[in-house]
Amino acid sequence: MTDILEVDLLAFERGSSEQRRAVVDGVRRSLGTGFVYTRHDLSEDMLDTAYGMLKEFFEHPHEMKQRFIAPESHGQTGYTGLLVETAASSDVPDWKEMLNWGLSLPEGHPLRDRYPHRYGPQVLPEAAVPGITEVLLHFHRAIDELQRRFLRIISVGLGCHESFFDEMTTNGATLTRAIRYPAMHEAPDGSHVWAGAHGDINLITALPRATAPGLQVLIDEHWVDAVAPDGQVIINSGMMLERLTNGVIPTGVHRVVAAPGYTGERYSVVQFCHPTPWTLLNPLSSCITPEHPQRFSGMMSADALDLVLYEINLVETARRVG
Repeated sequence: MTDILEVDLLAFERGSSEQRRAVVDGVRRSLGTGFVYTRHDLSEDMLDTAYGMLKEFFEHPHEMKQRFIAPESHGQTGYTGLLVETAASSDVPDWKEMLNWGLSLPEGHPLRDRYPHRYGPQVLPEAAVPGITEVLLHFHRAIDELQRRFLRIISVGLGCHESFFDEMTTNGATLTRAIRYPAMHEAPDGSHVWAGAHGDINLITALPRATAPGLQVLIDEHWVDAVAPDGQVIINSGMMLERLTNGVIPTGVHRVVAAPGYTGERYSVVQFCHPTPWTLLNPLSSCITPEHPQRFSGMMSADALDLVLYEINLVETARRVG
């Protein structure tokens, strides 16, 4: 069975040519599973502060949290309650609640005019947790920069210039999501899990930390626990990267389930790295060969995301699951 490997982003950025090649090779091999672990230089204090304030928010009464729902945002900002998001492969909603935020662009910016539900004002619970807005926006920028740096490793591995992803992810529709998974014994029936099996729609996803195990990765038709070593971040590949690479890098299929006998809750914060919505996801020529013919047509990033938002039950006016 293929293993999820550990690599070092800083060795790619600061190391010798040999060290850089080793990191690129490790990322390429590990992303055959859809997942890789990487060392990072994120501030542990920043992570501690963000997680502490998010826990404070989620501990508020349901009525308070509902004040921060953002209508018509399709889960791209604000609060999303329990039993709403649903894996595309399931008709049973996930047992989780979420707080979502991203980048807000000024009025008149063409991206905000064309895609208002992605780039409008962010709905964050400042009234419930004073100071949280500044902390979460700083957190978003820090993880976003980390992901953009990591994409340079992937670019080199694909035979592209190191800066290939820079333009498409500048002002990308990247989303950060804090998730609280309540204790499973509190779920209304036995049909729910924390998060059903799925792949992410975006380019790559970063998971800096979780408070309990639960993430599992599908490798060679087996579910494997994925827990990053201390000081490392989990990175997984999404559907947009699979399309761009003509399937050379597959989507990392995963789920989140409570371990047998575990009776507590779980917190995690993930960030979905997206290109700008007007990016054309056309398979790279370097990934098309006679042995590996083109599998995907071109598709706009915005269209790919909107389809998945419907499939996972986040379009308020068209719920796939009631």
